[in-house]
Formats: sequence, C-alpha cells, structure tokens
Amino acid sequence: MGRRRKGRNVHGIMLLDKPAGVTSNHALQRVRRLLDARKAGHTGSLDPLATGLLPLCFGEATKVSAFLLDADKRYRVTARFGCVTDTGDAEGEVVAERPVIGLDRDTLGAAMVCFEGAIEQVPPMYSALKHEGRRLYELAREGREVERPPRPVTIHELRLLAIDGDTATLEVACSKGTYVRTLVEDIGEAVGPGAHVTALRRTALGPFRDEAALVTLPALETLDGDEGRAALEQRLIPMEQALGDWPDIHLSGDLAAYVRQGQPVWVPRAPGQGWVRLFAEGERFLGMGTVLDDGRIAPKRLVATG
Repeated sequence: MGRRRKGRNVHGIMLLDKPAGVTSNHALQRVRRLLDARKAGHTGSLDPLATGLLPLCFGEATKVSAFLLDADKRYRVTARFGCVTDTGDAEGEVVAERPVIGLDRDTLGAAMVCFEGAIEQVPPMYSALKHEGRRLYELAREGREVERPPRPVTIHELRLLAIDGDTATLEVACSKGTYVRTLVEDIGEAVGPGAHVTALRRTALGPFRDEAALVTLPALETLDGDEGRAALEQRLIPMEQALGDWPDIHLSGDLAAYVRQGQPVWVPRAPGQGWVRLFAEGERFLGMGTVLDDGRIAPKRLVATG
C-alpha cells in the first residue's frame, strides 16, 4: 500500500501579503503547515525581493489556480537609474554604473510611452523558465547565458507616480508572463543610464486587490493548535471568488447530477461561448465548464468539497 498523504482536507483561497526576503514557495509551505493542509499551491511566484498579494490555494481550490495564473496583474515598482545589476533588481551584483543626467518627469514619461500596449520581452536569465530541462537561474549562477527568444506581453497601463533624483516609482498593469524587472531595465536603457528594481509590490491579481483583507505571516503565526487552525480557516475565501470574470450557470438537481458524472447538458439561455461557473441548487459551487460548439455546457474542472 502507498503511504497516506498527511494533512487535512482544507479548501479555499488565502490572500497573503508576502513579505520581502522569502520565496513564494517558502511562504506557501509556512501557511500550509499552520493549516495542516493536505494540498496547496500558489498562483504565480513573486521574487524574494517582492512583497504584496499572493493568493494561496488549498485543497480543491488548487484546481482553479490556473485561472489566476493567467490573470492580469498590477504592481508598484521603485526603480533606481544609473545602476545595472545582473539580476535586474537590488539582490544582484552591479555590472554597470553610469551618470544620471537630465532625468526628469518629461524625459522618463516620454520613454515609458514606448512600452505601453503589446510589446515583446526577452526573459531574464535569472528566471524560472527552463532551457534544455534546467532553470535559467541555475545556468546564470554558473556564469552561463543562453539565447532566449522574445515573448509577447501586454502592458495595459504604465504610470509615473513619483521621481526623486535617480529614483522613480511606477505603477504597472500587465498581462501574465510580464517581467517587471525586465521592463524597468528596458526603460532604463531607453533613457540612457540603465536601471534596476529596488522595491516591488504586487497590488492586484485578477479580481483581487491589496486593499482587501490581506493576511500577514506574523499574524498567522500567532495562531496555533486546533483553535488557531479554526481561526485560520475563517480567513479562507471561497474558491469561486477567483473566477468572477466568468458568467454563472445554475443547474437543477438533475442537470447537476449529469454534470457531476462528466456529461454535457443543455441549459436555457446559456452564454454562447467560453468558460462558465457551475452551481448546483443551494448555490453550491461545482466547478468550471465550457460552452461546446453545439451550445451544451460541458464540465471541465469540477471540484469536490463534500
């Protein structure tokens, strides 16, 4: 017999305010241990230097994490001009220093306009992307650099919030796959002296915003034992809240039974295409479905929380 997986069946999403200095996975595992959760995952890594919104998915909520991975994101980033590092942020080694001359709001704003909309980015060597089965950051630490094809991303909004000498604060709304470090480096080269990230905070991801009730690791770690776990579970939000961009389909008892068996069903006045959220009677969330070419609703990613 195989070993039984340890932990409890805990379902939901926790909106963590990730602190600087820890990896996203380390933060996830700390919360997972506190909850004693059997299954957990996060929704896209933040660099160790970065802080802010990190949705953690537990139990059946891991089945909807891919929708958050694909979601748009928003960041507040501080850039220092005149200094280039090998990682694109303050954790790297300085590889070039240049004088900062004539950097003002007009000059920087004019350069930033060129990076709005659909652009292509060359992923940084210090990233988790793979090359021939190895992470790029592993190769970078060995002093190797490999060719990385540019990838299309979209910068929905790029705003200059403040500028003070050689330091500027920007707000970036972007598509999945965007490297803010690379964006800052490219803007730095466009204005001349180069730049790197000194602070980065994710302020939004999909339907979630950091003005929501984010929880911190120190606050969570004050809770222990069974009472603490019960209090922690009160911080979990329903997984369907991560999917608010898709329409709802409410199924009668019979139709819900067919869907649970994996069968497509006809639903009056259903959307014409795309993903839908499926609910049974009593507002119980069943999971995600898609609209087939013939108009039927097919279950695609069902959850089991009963």
